[in-house]
This record gives sequence, C-alpha cells and structure tokens, in this order.
Amino acid sequence: MKRLITLALALASIGMFELASETKAAEVSSSSVTVAANASPQWERDRYGRRIYNRRRTVRRSRVVRYRNRLYRETLLVTYLPGGRVIDTRVISRVRIS
Repeated sequence: MKRLITLALALASIGMFELASETKAAEVSSSSVTVAANASPQWERDRYGRRIYNRRRTVRRSRVVRYRNRLYRETLLVTYLPGGRVIDTRVISRVRIS
C-alpha cells in the first residue's frame, strides 16, 4: 500500500513539473513577442528627469600644459551640447615634452 501511494505521488509530482515547465516556456515566448512589439526607442533622461536628445558631439583636442616646471602635451576628449556647453572633458593621454 505504501509503495502504491509513493508511486502515485511521484507520478503526480512529475506531471506537475512538466506542466509548470510548459507554462514557463509559453510565458517566455509571449513576453519576447511583447518586447519585440515595444522595441521603439525610449528617451534617455538626466538626473532631473529632463529628456536628453542624443545630439552631443565629442571632439579630440590637444593642448600644451605646464605642471610645475615640466611641459606636457595632453590629449583630451571634450563632449559638447548643441549650444556649445561642455558636458565632459576626459584626459586620454599626457606626454612629457620637456
């Protein structure tokens, strides 16, 4: 009698796992279709919630700078907004000239 109950419970649990896996597969396929349908680009927002238009331009600049009594050539990446405002300045390389 115990073996019969154990066998019945084992078969029932296997059936439940198969049913759950089929349901998950169906959910994944339907959600991927939804994502594909809603693939329109979203606005990027700044920290104040304003929309950022991707109109930035990045320019490579070099300049000669004196630190203490040494001369260096710095190469910079400068990012500008359309109005000319500088958003970001990054030093790419600094080479000692003299």
